Amino acid sequence: MHKVIANTLNIVRPVRNIGLTVLLLAITLLNSSSTLPPTRESKVDVVVIDAGHGGHDNGTHGKLLKEKDLALKIALKVGEYIEKNVPGVKVIYTRKDDRYLALDERAAIANKNKADLFICIHANANPNVKAFGTETFVMGLHKDEGNLEIAKRENSVILMDENYEERYEGFNNSPESYILFTLTQSAYQENSLKFASKIESQFKIKAGRTSRGVKQAGFVVLWQTTMPSVLIETGFLTNSTEEKFLSGDEGQELIASGIYRAFKEYKSDVESIN
Repeated sequence: MHKVIANTLNIVRPVRNIGLTVLLLAITLLNSSSTLPPTRESKVDVVVIDAGHGGHDNGTHGKLLKEKDLALKIALKVGEYIEKNVPGVKVIYTRKDDRYLALDERAAIANKNKADLFICIHANANPNVKAFGTETFVMGLHKDEGNLEIAKRENSVILMDENYEERYEGFNNSPESYILFTLTQSAYQENSLKFASKIESQFKIKAGRTSRGVKQAGFVVLWQTTMPSVLIETGFLTNSTEEKFLSGDEGQELIASGIYRAFKEYKSDVESIN
């Protein structure tokens, strides 16, 4: 009998330890999120455009493209459209060349510059080479395993950073870490969803792209920003047809112009509320 009790206790202890760890991490997260500055929803004067990956972090890839290169090309095009056509808006890029930036550094650039909007640009991948289409994510709870897998892939870059568990408040891309996201709710989710919907609408209606819709998942880079934020998956590099489209100037222009038009619509909507 004593052996049975001892074995049971040995099983319970690790479970309790995991629960305690998650609880402590959650308290840390809640304390940090409670210090967020008030939302700045009346103006959209500063936008930060983040080209995903870079440097030694290639992201995903196809036969023709690396994600880091495609993301940078589209990011620069989006910024150029805004700078030329929307006077008074300050465009800030997290990177304008092939360099590595940690996820917390990207978010810090947006927070330091008190950005009104954060646009993160990526490309997708899937073992199913027939998968295709665009999708735009906001910070939130994943509703299916597919969304979780995309978030885990994009978040895995934190493992390249020194002291990553300390830098990301205990988040380490483990299943337990994602419990943290169930205990917080972004103050910027409504406007993030609004902007994400406009992006996917532009892709579908104006650019003739197949939209997989607006989705939610636990992306660290979005979690750490203090303004409406989206992460755009511009297409699947693992689909040869889609990769070919994205590798050409016309395809990149269609994607960039769609994001730009969505930005103009969003800015107009937000500022017309006053």
